[in-house]
Amino acid sequence: MNLRLSPRVLLATAGLACAASVGLALLAQHQFNMQPCPWCVLQRLIFVALAGLCLLGAALPALPRRLVSALAMPLAAGGIAAALWQHFVAAKTSSCDMTLADRIVMATGLDRQLPEWFEVRATCADAAVSVLGVPFEFWALALFAIVGLVLLLNVLNPARRA
Repeated sequence: MNLRLSPRVLLATAGLACAASVGLALLAQHQFNMQPCPWCVLQRLIFVALAGLCLLGAALPALPRRLVSALAMPLAAGGIAAALWQHFVAAKTSSCDMTLADRIVMATGLDRQLPEWFEVRATCADAAVSVLGVPFEFWALALFAIVGLVLLLNVLNPARRA
């Protein structure tokens, strides 16, 4: 039995997984009081953008899908970098005020327009929590890597039937 998934199915699944990750982060924030730091919020923004691009790509024919996938790859890489920075640098500091993540979040204006989703509410050290023994940012890192792989497969193999 051949279990090859089409590029559209892979992109749609990746997009839905990104959207679900934001939903889970909001659940953790509002139901379990896991307040987000600047790097958490930045990763949310990246997941929202990736969800939109992946779902858009899933709806397009092969050549535009390949282009959208290529354009989305730096976002996945940026998400990986943000998760690593959060874990290895930001979570070890008592203040993460006005970092690159803060500046990016503030530049979008979403922290003022949608504060329940994108307002920074904790320091990086305070936001360092684990889920099932794994740091929260490593869950995000894994999803960014998987989405990046899906995007790469779409860029390198656009001719597969959708």
